[in-house]
Amino acid sequence: MEAIVLAGGLGTRLRAEVPDLPKPMAPVGGQPFLGLLLHRLAQQRVSRVVLSLGYKAQQIIDHFGSSFAGMTLEHVVESRPLGTGGAIRRAMTRVKDDHVHVFNGDTYLDLDLAAVETLWQMHREPVIVARPVADASRYGCLLAADGRLTGFAEKSAAGAGIINAGCYVFNAGQFDAFELDRPFSLERDVLADPDRCPPMRVFVCNGQFIDIGVPEDYRRAQKELASP
Repeated sequence: MEAIVLAGGLGTRLRAEVPDLPKPMAPVGGQPFLGLLLHRLAQQRVSRVVLSLGYKAQQIIDHFGSSFAGMTLEHVVESRPLGTGGAIRRAMTRVKDDHVHVFNGDTYLDLDLAAVETLWQMHREPVIVARPVADASRYGCLLAADGRLTGFAEKSAAGAGIINAGCYVFNAGQFDAFELDRPFSLERDVLADPDRCPPMRVFVCNGQFIDIGVPEDYRRAQKELASP
């Protein structure tokens, strides 16, 4: 399997905790958070990862190099911020397979990747991974029916729901209609737009989930993810 990891964000909300590092390099349990993600991908038999980089990219390149835990790493560096969609579009130019798993570089999810791959192989349609949470107000709810994505609810609605876990499977040409190196948001310009969002299967995952984008959850990661 092949993966893209989005690791180019500015991480402004985490600056109070790690002022001099790009967010994926924030230390957790004595190693960069990105290292935890890559270890997990290697355990799940991913063989090649395209790292989409931007802010302080060289720190990440210098640390991880061109291979990690038996996986080949390739680095794609944005010359300007491209948004999540633009970053995926650029990284897909380096994808060798006909489909690719996509992950956020600031989110840990204990996911059965083989099961997600099986869902892709059964239907050959894009997949979005959803995670049940007790309070979806920070994220907004993902709406699904009969295993398919039907839409999104706005943030701030308190209560339980399933949220977008930031993990996907797309075919390698999924965003060819978008101009290369033109910024766009996967969430706002594709997933939330009925005219642009492709039919998507929903895979619900109950595994451990931590988004370190805010200091509170970064500190929680120090306790829960101390050992890889």
